[in-house]
Amino acid sequence: MMHQSSGRWRLGLGLSLLTVFLWGILPIALTVTLKVLDVYTVIWFRFLISFILLLIYLFIQQKLPTLEQLRTTSGKLLAIATIFLASNYFLFMQGLALTAAANAEVIIQLATVLLGFGGLVIFKEHYTLRQWVGVSILTLGFLLFFNAQFTNLITSPRQYFFGSGLIVLGAVAWAIYALAQKQLLKSLASFHIMLIIYGGCALLFTPLAKINTVFSLDSFHLGVLLFCGLNTLIAYGAFAESLAHWEASRVSAVLALAPIVTLISVWITSKISSTLIPPENITIIGIIGALLVVSGSVAIALGKSE
Repeated sequence: MMHQSSGRWRLGLGLSLLTVFLWGILPIALTVTLKVLDVYTVIWFRFLISFILLLIYLFIQQKLPTLEQLRTTSGKLLAIATIFLASNYFLFMQGLALTAAANAEVIIQLATVLLGFGGLVIFKEHYTLRQWVGVSILTLGFLLFFNAQFTNLITSPRQYFFGSGLIVLGAVAWAIYALAQKQLLKSLASFHIMLIIYGGCALLFTPLAKINTVFSLDSFHLGVLLFCGLNTLIAYGAFAESLAHWEASRVSAVLALAPIVTLISVWITSKISSTLIPPENITIIGIIGALLVVSGSVAIALGKSE
């Protein structure tokens, strides 16, 4: 039997919007931390902080998963969700290091499109005609944005293509994780699933992390790193909970708004301090493309189910 959403769509929408805001500003914080730490250490720290804080929260609330709950949960699905979320973090971070914040955030939106299609195929959700028009607008937006990026490269073409390719693979990994997470909600609460996944991912990255480098950070970079860890916990918690109340296809459409948050945040941050984040020279066509991505997303989200 497949998981069905609770139907509390306003709560699902609110949680999706919180996720969008946090994901939108995250690439900027990650770009700052990558100047002083390696990819593996940043990912390890984010997962560890999220695991510890969630463990403490669930312990205080006396909501830790029972052995009986864990026994009835598919170990295979948990392993798939853990491995693919870890892969998503790694591929996105490597791609971000080779390209730029707004570029990475727009490309990773392929993940939400793939999640939407996965919802249609696996969970037998339905798109109306208006939603399919939204998919077309969104696709046109991607094409315009990519075209503008290719003609206005900041980095070398080879580095840009390689970095962007890693982010595309990261998008595929994330969609697989999210579909596994949706099915896991049948047997476990969202926070229980995230606790296991965070713990598993932290373990996977522990041998690769240079843990001592975290202790040599100045207070500013340590603060940004802590923000990245908290962002992981709150954003993924909100995302996981939104799937319990709203269809995966609708959630995925709202999440595609994140690039606009990133574009605005990059612009504001680069005005305040160009040493923190260099301004991204996105052309008018690129901005139109990004706006079409958002318009298509809204059409998919608001199109009524048949």
